[in-house]
Amino acid sequence: MIEGFEFDRDGDIARLTFARPAKKNAVTHAMWSAIPGVVDEVEADPAVKVLVLTGAGADFSAGADISEFGDLRSSAEGAMAYDKVVDGAVRALSGMRKPSIAMIRGNCIGGGCQISVACDFRFAEPSARFGITPAKLGIVYDFRSTHQLVSLVGPAHARYFLLSGQLIDAARAREIGLLNDIFDPGALEDGVREFANVLCARSQASIRGMNAIIGKIQAGQDADDAEIAAIRSAAIRGEDYAEGVAAFLERRTPDFRYR
Repeated sequence: MIEGFEFDRDGDIARLTFARPAKKNAVTHAMWSAIPGVVDEVEADPAVKVLVLTGAGADFSAGADISEFGDLRSSAEGAMAYDKVVDGAVRALSGMRKPSIAMIRGNCIGGGCQISVACDFRFAEPSARFGITPAKLGIVYDFRSTHQLVSLVGPAHARYFLLSGQLIDAARAREIGLLNDIFDPGALEDGVREFANVLCARSQASIRGMNAIIGKIQAGQDADDAEIAAIRSAAIRGEDYAEGVAAFLERRTPDFRYR
């Protein structure tokens, strides 16, 4: 695993930890570059059903490691190459069919917030704070991440974030739809684990199929297509559908086998 990351598995759940606590888990170029490979590994591993992203220590991530900008973003060409790597990481996370969860403490700012928005779910402690700060650096946020943010919180709140660069607390983040839920200090781990276990117990054929369709909608598709038809056809012919219907009729908990 690349320096700055820790990756481990606990049963059905994989965890990717930003592990630079002394730097508030700032994301290096090498870490951005490594994210697509981690996603590929999770998607290909039949033993993993959910990916949790979190930060070591007090913070999720304070964003991209700006100390690298002098070398990597000192020219327009360098900045565009850097942004292409970031876009690859965001594209990989947001394109996952297996669900992803951002588990957030402390600072979730800039590129850290960008990563959390690319995840399917976001849970935080009350002390977490959020912001996206390109206007403090003279940067124009990329289309994909801007679209994801607008889809999540709406244009008014996205403008507040992007144009002001102001930070908000967890309560406000939940109010505008950035967070799914807030857990009391010390309860975040258990809360995320409980929700991840719920996802693991559901039909993985359903979860991955619906995630694929939601991704198409977010990308601007507004009508059915052959791929969606194939996903739905495979589901009704699959083992999970038969088991789900049988369990409902027999009034028992389904035992889904699809991985």
